[in-house]
Amino acid sequence: MLRLYNTASRKLEDFKPLTDVVRIYTCGPTVYNYAHIGNMTAYIYWDLLVRTLEANGYKVKRVLNLTDVGHLVSDADEGEDKLEKGAKREGKSVFEIADYYIKAFMKDYRALELLEPDVLARATDYIKEDIEAVDKMTANGFTYETADGIYYDTAKFKQYSDFARLDLEGLKAGARIGFSDEKRGVSDFAVWKFIKPGEQHEMRWDYLGRPGYPGWHLECATIIHEELGEPIDIHTGGIDHIPVHHTNEIAECYAAYGKDLAKYWMHCDFITIDGEKISKSLGNTYSLADLAERGFSPLDYKMWVLSGHYQGTRNFTFDSLEGAKARRLNWRNRIAECYQSTEVRNNTSEKCDFGQVISAVNNNLNSSEAFALIDSSNLSLEDWKKVDELFGLKLIADTPDIDDDVRDLIKARQEARQAGNYAESDRIRDELAAKGIAIKDTASGPVWHYAK
Repeated sequence: MLRLYNTASRKLEDFKPLTDVVRIYTCGPTVYNYAHIGNMTAYIYWDLLVRTLEANGYKVKRVLNLTDVGHLVSDADEGEDKLEKGAKREGKSVFEIADYYIKAFMKDYRALELLEPDVLARATDYIKEDIEAVDKMTANGFTYETADGIYYDTAKFKQYSDFARLDLEGLKAGARIGFSDEKRGVSDFAVWKFIKPGEQHEMRWDYLGRPGYPGWHLECATIIHEELGEPIDIHTGGIDHIPVHHTNEIAECYAAYGKDLAKYWMHCDFITIDGEKISKSLGNTYSLADLAERGFSPLDYKMWVLSGHYQGTRNFTFDSLEGAKARRLNWRNRIAECYQSTEVRNNTSEKCDFGQVISAVNNNLNSSEAFALIDSSNLSLEDWKKVDELFGLKLIADTPDIDDDVRDLIKARQEARQAGNYAESDRIRDELAAKGIAIKDTASGPVWHYAK
């Protein structure tokens, strides 16, 4: 039985899908810059969620959005649009920025062997639907107009504070100086922003006779409504989405469509790097390309991420990444041993099969427990194939059986050793090493491993 921690209920629940297809929505990136490894962590965890559901026999439909408009620098309704900021930084149009960084994000996404979403939804493809949703919220009495936009009146949604357990009275008491007189409540938020005269904003659409653009939160509620229908089974994101973004999505869905947005909510925690928050000022916004320059593959990083739990605060160091790289190589070489005779295979004291591995992951995606089980167990080649499907680590593809030429070299080296011709044996060993093959001599004969 698959059990998942539901943020909405704050407890571990037995998963029960609403229909015969599990519908999942994942909050995607704002595509104004390269993604750093902290950004990619969430997509690794939610890839495991999809793979776990499929391993349990469920059919899945997942939507991943791409925010290419409307997300301001802060979660509040102020500041500079991130796409506009990126355009100024690079001297390009916002459309060029969005296209470029979507391609960059998807390149990293695929390098991590993440399953493709069924729908990759760009926010700008749903402007008509956004406007229709604002019209519905207005008709239902949930919005009001100010000089700079259409705002959601959170006082009209009595359950607004429930999801994040917000202290609205405390928010009111701590409202910042300069708080807009037009904004009725401190928790009210823009569902549509008007562009002020003279304001530079390339992406603009006419609404109520004025140019503007959708508020950030609206795109997710709209895309879910159009692509999946509400309530969906599972909504995923980071813990930073809980108090503002996801709370506002829930409010918009209720106001526009009169329905709950999702049955299950899952949120992953942040990672730190060397004990510090990821920050450009600290120079620790490492990308997958930065890791590659240091000799690590994207799948080494994925291995590191999955060695912990999605709800845990993780601290990344290059030493820990080195450990993950070594662990993945160890697993690959245990697969290599499966190609060889049973006499020379690594026979550990513990035995398990894939059923035990999936049972561990079924406990709230506990990949850490599953990894420990794999480390101490003796798996068959068929089990390794299932492990590879579950975690997407490309273990089998990166560990092919040796060809006849390498097999002949290993045989020739063994014959040289038996004849006491150690110089020839060493020469062949070096030739094998150049091919990335290491040889370990055992009482049962030579065992070949991949050196890297």
